[in-house]
Amino acid sequence: MRGIVYHGNKDVRFNPDCPEPEIKHPTQVKIKVDYCGICGSDLHEYLDGPIFFKNEYNVTSHNHFKQIMGHEISGEIVELGSNANKNLKVGDKVVIEATGTCTDKPMLESKDVTQCGSCAQGYYNACDNISFYGLAFDNGGFSEYLVVGDHHVIQYPKELIRPDIAALCEPLAVSWHGVRTSQIKPGESALILGAGPIGLSTILALKGNNITDIVISEPALARRKLAQTLGAKIFDPTPFGDEDEEPLTKELLKLSPDGWGFHHIYDCSGIQQTFDMSISTLRTGGLATNLAIWHHKPIPFYPMDLTLHEKFITGSMCYTRIDFEQVIEAYKKKLIDPKEVELLITAKIAIEDGFEKGFMELINHKEKHIKILVSPNP
Repeated sequence: MRGIVYHGNKDVRFNPDCPEPEIKHPTQVKIKVDYCGICGSDLHEYLDGPIFFKNEYNVTSHNHFKQIMGHEISGEIVELGSNANKNLKVGDKVVIEATGTCTDKPMLESKDVTQCGSCAQGYYNACDNISFYGLAFDNGGFSEYLVVGDHHVIQYPKELIRPDIAALCEPLAVSWHGVRTSQIKPGESALILGAGPIGLSTILALKGNNITDIVISEPALARRKLAQTLGAKIFDPTPFGDEDEEPLTKELLKLSPDGWGFHHIYDCSGIQQTFDMSISTLRTGGLATNLAIWHHKPIPFYPMDLTLHEKFITGSMCYTRIDFEQVIEAYKKKLIDPKEVELLITAKIAIEDGFEKGFMELINHKEKHIKILVSPNP
């Protein structure tokens, strides 16, 4: 079986002869991969890792780190374990909720059935030892086949969503989770900071929740144009530089409904400037949600910026199965348009070319791409 395998820092290789996975537990499902998107997390693992692969083996699954990557997966069920969910059928088109957490221990038949505090409270998306299919938990979707627990499998209507577009349910679920947990209401305003894959997906998630007053701040012209095509008002922060927070804040506030600031802000960049903007452009009583994964370094923060105007800031981690189900339901209700989601796909490549034309293309020519999809049969 063909696959793209993580061997270590700066060492990702195509392997034409990976072992084909087999069902080992009665609740598992075997998937034939249609498409798998290359995520920023994959690139960080290659450039800066090991991150998820930091130990010799995964503490939950006990799988060793040399592993097939890829977690933005669409595919087709080809085999079911004897006790898999009876609603699942061979031939179903599906997407994969890719987290590996304490909740997977029964499937793994682990002797250690304890759960971390997050999983015990139902927040498995914030598991203390979270990993992913394709990122340390088990083999992922840069392959021809993978085997997953049935609770990770979500069906989608093939007459409504193409397999390539379906692969973007994963980044859409990240944004959907951030929007859902922010509890934004129709009629409220939203500012998105950063128009990368998650920032652009957040536009779609907001529209899927009937939010129409959306502004996005992004320095790259091509991404601003795409954000505008998706229905957001656009703002270019580049004339203000990194130090001019006050004039930048004043200009962004002009785009809020009454000049008082935005009801909700979604930081999809994860840098000092966007963190500062998420607070300074927030209205009294507003909520800023961080969707970005930050590097391990502190930044200056003045708590009274929140206290003086009763502003709120929170984080959004990953997704749950509910987010995938609600994304697919939004497709069915025509709240998400597949043609708009398709605009995020900038290339589709064969698995054999996944490293050179995928990983390296995104690293060396980031400005040209939003999402590159890898497929064993593109």
